[in-house]
Amino acid sequence: MDLIDDDASAGNTPEFSVSELSGAVKRIIEGEFGHVRVRAEVGRVSRPRSGHVYLDLKDDRSVISGVMWKGVAARQQTPVEEGMEVIATGRLTTFPGQSKYQIVIEEIRPAGMGALMAMLEKRRAALQAEGLFDAGRKRPLPYLPEVIGVVTSPSGAVIRDILHRLRDRFPRKVLIWPVAVQGAACAADVARAIEGFNRLSPGGALPRPDLLIVARGGGSVEDLWGFNEEIVVRAAAASAIPLISAVGHETDTTLIDHAADRRAPTPTAAAEMAVPVRLELAAWVGDVQARMARAMGQRNDTRRQRLRDLGRALPRPDELLQGPRQRLDVLADRLPAALSRGVDRRRLRLSERGTLRPGLLTRAIAAERSRLNDRAHRLSPCLSRLIANRRQAFAQQAARLRPQVLARDVAQHRAKLDDLSRCLDEAQAARLAEARRKLDALDRLRETLGYRETLRRGYAVVRGDGGVVTNKAAAENATALEIEFHDGRLKIGGGAPRRGPARAPKPEQGSLF
Repeated sequence: MDLIDDDASAGNTPEFSVSELSGAVKRIIEGEFGHVRVRAEVGRVSRPRSGHVYLDLKDDRSVISGVMWKGVAARQQTPVEEGMEVIATGRLTTFPGQSKYQIVIEEIRPAGMGALMAMLEKRRAALQAEGLFDAGRKRPLPYLPEVIGVVTSPSGAVIRDILHRLRDRFPRKVLIWPVAVQGAACAADVARAIEGFNRLSPGGALPRPDLLIVARGGGSVEDLWGFNEEIVVRAAAASAIPLISAVGHETDTTLIDHAADRRAPTPTAAAEMAVPVRLELAAWVGDVQARMARAMGQRNDTRRQRLRDLGRALPRPDELLQGPRQRLDVLADRLPAALSRGVDRRRLRLSERGTLRPGLLTRAIAAERSRLNDRAHRLSPCLSRLIANRRQAFAQQAARLRPQVLARDVAQHRAKLDDLSRCLDEAQAARLAEARRKLDALDRLRETLGYRETLRRGYAVVRGDGGVVTNKAAAENATALEIEFHDGRLKIGGGAPRRGPARAPKPEQGSLF
């Protein structure tokens, strides 16, 4: 018996790698199910940043994974949501990386109107619960807007109908924001248009509309589905500008109709809601003016007739002055006699009092002098009491002014002044010391950077004929040379050498060697 027995049970069974086996399964599934249609309910939906859509298709017993590539998902008119019943068309394949099979969806649509309406009703209920459709949020439309913003397709018949109707009724400035009114880009375009109009600044280069109209012609539920998207409904509810929804025909209803401030059955009706009829308004103004003129005329006539009636009831001016004039004549006749009697009465009264005699004046002066003397006797005690009261008040105030308190305050202020003087002296000394230290450092730096320090390291300065010698030729031609060392100068030629410390030369650029 061999030490290692062969596996006799293997026989001639071939061996496959995992990739070979996965590829074989992939070819079989794709060959058998090249193109299929599946009716199912949408389960989990995932939308990564790549733009692809991953979802589950399920019934009451089974689940199959599905994928829509980015291009297919962008062409979808109705977005796929969880719980939606759909019919998906595509091909079956496998994903070897996770050992699963899936359907690559090429087309997906709701399974009949019932699925769409159920999803629409569910979304409507959720938004209504948030209060986006409350009547209290809706604002009145401006009576005559200066600028009207229209969100619609620029190439359709809708914008022409709106402009034509506005031109017939009351021409206004119109700003058009072109959007896609159908397809996958519809909802995002309409929401951006509403938000963009609201971001315009009043009085800017581009005027901010006073009224918005979101309009589209009629179509199927799938064609109008972009106006049922949540992003559009929220943009319409958040709009600070009053908004009219004119999507579809009169029988078509979308969720933006509930969030808008006013719903119009058609785009033409939206233009009629936006502005009044100019001719009717002019006729009404003319009628009001005529009525006002008639009312003012009738009022003036009534007041004039009333004034005439009151004037007839008043007496004539001559009759009003007759009585006063007669009384004036009577009093004028009685005045001279009355004046004479008055003078006589006063003359009699004066004669009864008698003439002025010196005795009367003497008695009057004596009475006044007696009264003044009495007042003088009473004045002296009053002055004494006043002086005593004032002296007592001054004594009380003087008692409160104690020298000890003043001396203590003076001592405190003197101590504070001494402290400040000491601090000032210390600060001045520190400042002088710092300035002296900096000056010494600068002097040392000057000495270090000067040429005298270089001379100490063995260099010398050669001068000749009144200048510094910097080359051999100048030295040969010089009549006399002077060499400066760190400890003195030495003259060569032209006289005896000079020893001793050298004077500090003027600053100049010399030759060191």
